[in-house]
Amino acid sequence: MQLLKSIPVLAALVLLAGCNTNLVTTTAYTPLEQQNISEESNRELLDVGVIPLDPGLDKAEENETLLPELRKAEAQFLAHQIGLTVQNSAAWGAVRVIPGTTTVTDVYVEGTILQSNGKTLELEIRVSDSSGRHWYTETYTETVGKYAYERRQRGRDPFQGVFNRIANDLMRYHDKLPASRSAELRTISELRFAQDFSPQAFDRHIETGKKGELKVASLPADNDTILQRVRPIRERDYLYIDTMQEHYQTFSKRMNKPYQDWRATSYDDIIAIEKLRKSSVNRGIIGGLAIIGGILAAGSDNGSSQLGGLVAAGAGGVLLKDALGKRQEAQTHVDALVELGSSLEADIEPQVIDLEDRTITLTGNVEAQYQEWKQLLQQIYEQERGLE
Repeated sequence: MQLLKSIPVLAALVLLAGCNTNLVTTTAYTPLEQQNISEESNRELLDVGVIPLDPGLDKAEENETLLPELRKAEAQFLAHQIGLTVQNSAAWGAVRVIPGTTTVTDVYVEGTILQSNGKTLELEIRVSDSSGRHWYTETYTETVGKYAYERRQRGRDPFQGVFNRIANDLMRYHDKLPASRSAELRTISELRFAQDFSPQAFDRHIETGKKGELKVASLPADNDTILQRVRPIRERDYLYIDTMQEHYQTFSKRMNKPYQDWRATSYDDIIAIEKLRKSSVNRGIIGGLAIIGGILAAGSDNGSSQLGGLVAAGAGGVLLKDALGKRQEAQTHVDALVELGSSLEADIEPQVIDLEDRTITLTGNVEAQYQEWKQLLQQIYEQERGLE
């Protein structure tokens, strides 16, 4: 009779296994803080270089929805979005996406994609300056709800709050620096660039401190002939980097629609996968309990208990079969994500940019292309030096 009494409980568990819970997620939006610097201000405006993020592919084995091709594209897209947001804060000089730290600029923003699946974006951001001083490392996480995609028609990125928080923190840290530090960083950047072309002339102007940070040892004269020769070279370098911005901008524009569509679909799939997996686990556990209870009841001498046991075992078998079906359905969603990522990868191709005397194809290894450009600048510098 005890087992017979448990049959209604098992039936209740069967019913509960079929219940779903709707997920509602809300996230407070962080507005972008802006700073208006007057023309009379003596503070030097620092240039910012945003480096394409580390895709975080070392987590690929533990994350079945992580698509390497898509993550590499995201690394550039997210860097461009961060750069645009930092520029819109109006607290900086030129804000550019740069291939790496070999490009000399005043402030470097780099980071790693820890998670990105349409529902949650998690980035680790690291900031340093041209002297080699580390400013800070911060992790930014935001989980959005369905409403974030419903308001996309307004032109706001679903995770714009993350980019705003990055820009706000960067501006707040900079505001704590004395004006003299900003001027010093501008000088270090210029000396570093000049040092690459003429180390014998500029090594004595820079020294390395105990913590490995660069310091200004002495200043070259304003009419220094070598410095006067290097400055136009640096302007050409700016031209190249500005041309690269057209590449990153075009890349982001072409990627935006398919990427945002992927995000929205991925969001739905992630929610579905979470529900299915939760439902699959619950149904598997309850199904197992039903089978165990059914087997015990079927072995009873009581006819009613035997009948109830057979019913419970049958219900448990159905639940286990349904659980396996749920897992297969979840895998179907994962496969859909892979297919979406592959189609998105096909939509984004390398861009070709034209410079004054050569055409450069920017592929995945942009840093290698920049190294070739620096070598060309070195040749130009030597040629102009030889003409004097």
